[in-house]
Amino acid sequence: MEFEKEYYTEDDHGGFFLRLAAYLIDGVLVSVVIWILAFILIGSSFMTMAVDVENDQVSEEQMMALAGSMGLLAVISIVITWLYFAIMESSKNQATVGKMVLGLKVTNLNGDPIGFGQATGRYFGKIISALIMYIGFIMIAFTEKKQGLHDMIAATLVLKKDVPPLS
Repeated sequence: MEFEKEYYTEDDHGGFFLRLAAYLIDGVLVSVVIWILAFILIGSSFMTMAVDVENDQVSEEQMMALAGSMGLLAVISIVITWLYFAIMESSKNQATVGKMVLGLKVTNLNGDPIGFGQATGRYFGKIISALIMYIGFIMIAFTEKKQGLHDMIAATLVLKKDVPPLS
């Protein structure tokens, strides 16, 4: 007879340091993509401007074009990061690459997969977790279910990959 769990134990949850390591892996992957885009978007404007600086001929139009490219890059960076986390965490793997490497998955409070909307709420909740001096992330180390503020906002858990859903 198979016993079904009524709740998750502390060992079922992905702890602070595992989640931090996963986030660092994901950060490196996303950063590589953003740096490539930065080179494409800003590189040509900057190189043209650098040549003109030698001739003391930086125009207002060049400065505005560079500022526009940087603004566009900022918006694209946010969108890429959001889509990476939301698509990956709501996929059949339930995890970003970093979480997959470390054997973690993102679930709802019952251990079931989350949808794109819930993953989106979780991602934007991370901004709130960061804005309050990263306390929303530090909470992971101290809460019973190892939840950060963003997990509480989105009603999610980060569990070890082999942990099944509750009954």
